[in-house]
Amino acid sequence: MRTTEQPVLQDIVLVGGGHSHVGVLRRFAMNPVPGVRLTLICRDTHTPYSGMLPGYVAGHYSFDDVHIDLSRLAEFAGARFYRDEVTLIDRANRQVQCRSRPPVRYDLLSINIGSTPSVAHIPGALDRAVPVKPIHRFDRHWQALLNRVQQNQAPQAIAVVGAGAGGVELVLAMQYRLQRALAELGRAPDALRFLLLDAADSVLPTHNDKVRQRFTSVLAERGIEVHLNTRVVAVDAGALVTEAGQRIATDEVLWVTSAGGPAWLADSGLAVDERGFVRVRDTLQTETDERIFAAGDIAHMINHPREKAGVFAVRQGPPLADNLRRLALAQAPRPYRPQRNWLALISTGDRYAVASRGGWSASGRWLWRWKDWIDRRFMARFNELEPMAMDSAAADTRAARSDDDAQQAISALAMRCGGCGAKVGGTVLSRALAQLQPVERDDVLIGLHAPDDAAVLTVPPGKATVHTVDFFRAFIDDPYLLGRIAANHSLGDIFAMGAEAQSATAIATIPQGIESKVEDVVFQMMSGAVEVLNEANCALVGGHTGEGQELALGFAINGLIDPQAVMSKAGLAAGDSLILSKPLGTGTLFAAHAQLAARGRWIDGALASMDQSSRAAAQCLRAHGARACTDITGFGLLGHLVEMVKPSGVDVELEIDRLPLLEGAEETVAAGILSSLQPANTRLRRAIRDQQAWVAHPRYPLLFDPQTAGGLLAGVPSGHAEACVAELRQLGYQQAAVVGRVVTRSGEPEPVTLLCRT
Repeated sequence: MRTTEQPVLQDIVLVGGGHSHVGVLRRFAMNPVPGVRLTLICRDTHTPYSGMLPGYVAGHYSFDDVHIDLSRLAEFAGARFYRDEVTLIDRANRQVQCRSRPPVRYDLLSINIGSTPSVAHIPGALDRAVPVKPIHRFDRHWQALLNRVQQNQAPQAIAVVGAGAGGVELVLAMQYRLQRALAELGRAPDALRFLLLDAADSVLPTHNDKVRQRFTSVLAERGIEVHLNTRVVAVDAGALVTEAGQRIATDEVLWVTSAGGPAWLADSGLAVDERGFVRVRDTLQTETDERIFAAGDIAHMINHPREKAGVFAVRQGPPLADNLRRLALAQAPRPYRPQRNWLALISTGDRYAVASRGGWSASGRWLWRWKDWIDRRFMARFNELEPMAMDSAAADTRAARSDDDAQQAISALAMRCGGCGAKVGGTVLSRALAQLQPVERDDVLIGLHAPDDAAVLTVPPGKATVHTVDFFRAFIDDPYLLGRIAANHSLGDIFAMGAEAQSATAIATIPQGIESKVEDVVFQMMSGAVEVLNEANCALVGGHTGEGQELALGFAINGLIDPQAVMSKAGLAAGDSLILSKPLGTGTLFAAHAQLAARGRWIDGALASMDQSSRAAAQCLRAHGARACTDITGFGLLGHLVEMVKPSGVDVELEIDRLPLLEGAEETVAAGILSSLQPANTRLRRAIRDQQAWVAHPRYPLLFDPQTAGGLLAGVPSGHAEACVAELRQLGYQQAAVVGRVVTRSGEPEPVTLLCRT
């Protein structure tokens, strides 16, 4: 996380990761404004660059070639990245409502979510047609279709509805790729028909005659059936129904026309045009609310309407960033006028392109090479990033504006007390916690529902109490997700013992700031934590929240257990199989994330793993006869394994090639990127027999990788191991695996023997 002593005064929230917003992030990275905090909310971690998508479909580019990694870009810009989908803007309270997390507050808001083909008014289209946007859904369908063709299960006909530039490029790119797949199978390329349909009387109706004529010829040469003046009014099984009553046979339907905006924009009270696009002034501020901006395809410039083309979204990035900056500094925004004519380079599937600008046109392979150079240079600006030190950035020396209450709070920051004076204010805490609903338990006599100096709990007859505590500083900029992961991490020790969680007491440090911002951080963080605690039927009974330089969170957890059914570290027995419930690699991945060296999807996978509770895994392991169990956290796999081996009086054989790993972990370790705790953990290498023979193994460093909210490592009787792993995977622990076995103590000083079966 990037930290600063400057308190947050203005929250700028960016909804969507479109071409304009990636430009905003980069400009703020180059020239941040003190007191301004950026938050990006986007459903997808990787946002596609529209100019390269036809080349991706045609097979000229890889997935990473044509996608901007928003996770890395946000980290580069010092912005918070929330992977979620916005469902409404609560303008009265200046909050963005999301599908899967608490509302997010804003001072300024910008919307850049692109457009989506509207098919709801076409009977059958929702079920039988695939809109090309959002791209991530189209890509899943496209990969499945490509796989079917490669498996010799090709459909007979594919129809693309929409003969604008997007539809024409798509049908040509698909044909190019699929015909080559058919040829590799020894099938005739013309075994698969392609159709292009549009209600207009020509292809590419917004381009000049030369361009239209050129593509009319190309489509004819490629054998693509073009149906113009053909309005599709329904999609039936195996056929498109036209306005004239004609039925056109097809097996696949892709929709690239009639784009519009989502209903939640109008539901938020924003003025939209007849297609649902947000009406914006020349400053890119919405017609309805000067605190809300819109750009790219989702925006309709009232005074300068333009075609929906990626070039306009890219060009709107700089003026959008400048106007967001100006409003944050209490300055008047400046108008922006888009160009009337623009250069479009339209590909023909193969490495050939046609240029179109106004009435001018040209074509050739040299144009495709030029386009490829332009596109790759554009992508490099957002994907080839190097970490920037805060003091090296050309930061704007002017601080963001704030209201009178904020100014008073800022003045007080310089005179903060220590000791109990460093506690977060009671009013702030009470407002934040009042919005939470911790689970209530009958055995909690005094807790948050009846606050006192301490919580009071009862212990049922025949039960023993289990106590544990965990605490760590934030490693991500999302306080809600931090709360969930911190709670899962702290509960892990309870579950590993075979206990049920009873109560939790929180301890947190919150960076100093104005009350409204501190309150929001507390609310977001504790919302995530309480969700996880409630799922575990663990009552949050109190806590302590103080001010500090960095965000940090931990919990003291009480649990209840049958004293006769404890899964301790000392319970391993010869003949047990070692089962690991979750993959390894969080330490190296987040070290790489801080260095902008991890792909966003790797971080997504790591976060999803850390966000998964070990409660069900512990119950499964116990049901299959586990006698010893521990959770893998800061000491890494080897450190926690040694803690089990010594008191159990056994040796273990660990199969290094069977260790489940998070995607990207081997790559980051191979690059020499390790957690700061790794050197201390590596001292335990003396527990490995013949360890020098294993130092060069690519997975060797991951034995020492510290984990956050890691999996459970348990000894299960070997006869139950296979069934146990199968059940774990059914429960959602998809990478659960047998990673070794317990053997009789050999008398050698090193209790761990590494094996590699491959």
